[in-house]
Amino acid sequence: MLDADHADSTNRRVPSSIKVTLYCSLRLDLRTFLYLIDRQLVPGSLLILLLIGCNQEPSPTAETPSASPPRDGIGQRLGTDVTAQPGRSSIQPSAEQPRIVAFGNSLTAGLGVGSDEAYPAQLQHRLEMQGYRYRVINAGVSGETTAGGLRRVSWVLQSRPELVILELGGNDGLRGLSIEESKSNLDQIIRRLQEAQVNVVLAGMKLPPNYGADYRAQFEIIYRELANRYQLPLIPFFLDGVAGSPVLNQADGIHPTAEGYRIIVDRIFPVITAVLEKQDRRVGTKALRKTDPRAQ
Repeated sequence: MLDADHADSTNRRVPSSIKVTLYCSLRLDLRTFLYLIDRQLVPGSLLILLLIGCNQEPSPTAETPSASPPRDGIGQRLGTDVTAQPGRSSIQPSAEQPRIVAFGNSLTAGLGVGSDEAYPAQLQHRLEMQGYRYRVINAGVSGETTAGGLRRVSWVLQSRPELVILELGGNDGLRGLSIEESKSNLDQIIRRLQEAQVNVVLAGMKLPPNYGADYRAQFEIIYRELANRYQLPLIPFFLDGVAGSPVLNQADGIHPTAEGYRIIVDRIFPVITAVLEKQDRRVGTKALRKTDPRAQ
């Protein structure tokens, strides 16, 4: 982690315009950015530049990624291959293997942890160890809302995924956005994925108590209603067993640690594998799973 002296040195070396561009590119949550300022990891003077340069809702053109399909890594902008980390299993996914896309915000991107510690990378490792031959693509973007996710659907589909794990909506709730708009955006994302013959697992989210009982209840029911409407496997609460734990979350209290992500993968793994097994039966083949991973 950067110390204050290093941060000051970096501040002198990097022009402010570039730093604002970097902030906008990474799309950090405002709360996270304020935390970095408080810890002297980001100069406080950048907050003024942030409000000037980054406070507007991005236009569809600015939000839409390039025409290239998402790389197998941490979000659209970093592109680190989650299957090429030191110490990984020798069972390496190939380009021909079916793909699982983890589609979400900073909780999927793995903000604050190493690329091999975020949940998509840990899910990849778990699948390999259990003999499932799937390639997991991390399509998480920090700060993403459901509106931003809707604009990225075509880009995600360029990966031709068999399965999408949809984890979006948390930032909508934390910003107090319209429940109906968030629900409509998620509805459209699901419909477009299903129209492309993609299986969808929906990851639910909950809000802290200070958002009020009515708003929280309306927000949380979105996921159950959409799961019922489209007959989707539902992860009731993506951060179940992790949220609220100072040991399993980073200092911001929002983003899990590597151990927190391990617990998340433990809890969602049965949901994911149930979908994969059902898919295997539907296509009438066991080719997507090895008989004994230890024999590879």
